[in-house]
Amino acid sequence: MNSFYWFFHTLFKSASKAFFSLKVINREKLIEKGPVLIVANHQSFLDPPMLGCIYEESIYFFARKTLFKSIFKWGLPLCQAIPIDQENPDPTSLKLIIRLLRAGNRVLVFPEGSRTPDGEIKDGMGGIGLILSKTKVPVQPLRIHGAYEALPMHASRPKLHPVSISVGDPIEFSKEELNAKGKDAYQHLTNRMMDAIRALPTE
Repeated sequence: MNSFYWFFHTLFKSASKAFFSLKVINREKLIEKGPVLIVANHQSFLDPPMLGCIYEESIYFFARKTLFKSIFKWGLPLCQAIPIDQENPDPTSLKLIIRLLRAGNRVLVFPEGSRTPDGEIKDGMGGIGLILSKTKVPVQPLRIHGAYEALPMHASRPKLHPVSISVGDPIEFSKEELNAKGKDAYQHLTNRMMDAIRALPTE
C-alpha cells in the first residue's frame, strides 16, 4: 500500500467514525486476501472512501472519468482509482479490472454505474457480469446505508448522518452461470449480484 493511499485510508476511517458513526455489520466476513470482485450499491460520493476504509488491505475502485481533473488528476490514481465513462464504459477500463483481478487484487465496483437519485437500489449493468465471467473470482456483496442521507446527489455539503455497511458472504455461482456467454448471460450474473446486495441487512 503506497503512503498516499495509507494516509487517506486512515483519514477517512477516522472521519467516517467521528462524523458518520460508521458501523460495519458482519465485518468478520470481509475477504482480505486474494482476488475479490467487491460489488456494492451506490448512494453517494462518500461510498468509495467509506467502503475502502473498512478493508485493512488496499483495494482498487472505479471513479467517474470527469473527476480526473486538476489536483484529482494525480491524486485519484494514487488512491488506486480507475477512471471510467459512466455513459459509455471504456473496454480498456474493463480490461484493466480483469488484469487486476487476475493478478490477485481486490476491486470495488458499483454495478448501478451511477449514484442513486432517490436512495433506492437500481438495476446493475451487464458489464460487471462480463468481468466475472472472464475472471471467475469470488464476489463479495456490500450494502451501504445512510450515505444517501449524508450526501445525496446534487448536495453541496455532507450532513452528519449515521452510515452502516453490511458485509455479505461470497455469492455462489454455478459453473453453468460462470461459463455462459452473451449479453443475457452477463446480465444474469449482474442481476444475481444486485439481488445479493438488496438482501443484506441495513442495521
